[in-house]
Amino acid sequence: MKNFAELTEREVLAIAISSEEEDARIYLTFAEQLEGSFPASAQVFKEMAAEESEHRHLLLGLYEKRFGPNLPAIRREDVRGVLRRRPVWLSRHLPLDVMRRQAENMEFQAGRFYEKAAQQATDVDVRKLLGDLALIEKKHENLAARLTATNLTPDAKAEEDATRHRMFLLQYVQPGLVGLMDGSVSTLAPLFAAAFATHSNFSTFLVGLAASLGAGISMGFAEALSDDGSLTGRGAPLVRGIVTGLMTAIGGLGHTLPFLVPDSLPHAFVVATGIACFVVFIELWAIAWIRARYMDTPFLRAAFQIVLGGAIVLATGMLIGAA
Repeated sequence: MKNFAELTEREVLAIAISSEEEDARIYLTFAEQLEGSFPASAQVFKEMAAEESEHRHLLLGLYEKRFGPNLPAIRREDVRGVLRRRPVWLSRHLPLDVMRRQAENMEFQAGRFYEKAAQQATDVDVRKLLGDLALIEKKHENLAARLTATNLTPDAKAEEDATRHRMFLLQYVQPGLVGLMDGSVSTLAPLFAAAFATHSNFSTFLVGLAASLGAGISMGFAEALSDDGSLTGRGAPLVRGIVTGLMTAIGGLGHTLPFLVPDSLPHAFVVATGIACFVVFIELWAIAWIRARYMDTPFLRAAFQIVLGGAIVLATGMLIGAA
């Protein structure tokens, strides 16, 4: 990798041209992703891409005048200390707020690049253009905010807020709730069956640990492979899979951990089972609250459905273990 101070003016201009082109593509990628759900914000990024394209044409015109039509094969990734952009393929499925923050950081980094390049340029025209672009990029650090204020009317902002809430439910709350329900309920039967069959806390803990982690892995893969989110708007499958898998494992581990009570303690099995039953009660009521809070289900109905289902599964495990 080359040091920035070792770059020639030709290489500096070539890096600037490729950088402006890449930034424009990133902004257009953001706009494409937001077109359906956030049209006003998509327009913001289209205008920012147009700004980057204009900068590229200015730089390219000066480069052709000064050095001819051929660009050297050098990019900012080849220069030590120059900040890199997130690859376009990694910029997909980002939340809107993250896109806006990334845009502001990109403009700040571009301004720093032009400012430093102008300081070491010796050609008058090159130095002037780089200095002008440094000033422009400094003004553009708040470009996303200014364009947002222009394009996002109160009605458009309210509509985007509603869309963001809906996407939050689809991408995080719903998969997390599915995982928590599965982990909390499906692991009850094997856990309490092992508990009442062995009366050994440690053996029960191992069964619960295996059931929780196994269910988490299974549910994570199932969710990640079930839907790529392109049509349903449910977001990146990897994120949904991780959320579902983690919440499934957490749901099972909650009532598994009490069985870490050492078997050597007096009434260890009774103590561990009592704590586990209390944790189960808390988990089921938490699930009912989440359904009432985010899924528009009346709390009493959600509580009745979840608590009744959990109680049936719990009783099933106890009966099988006692047999």
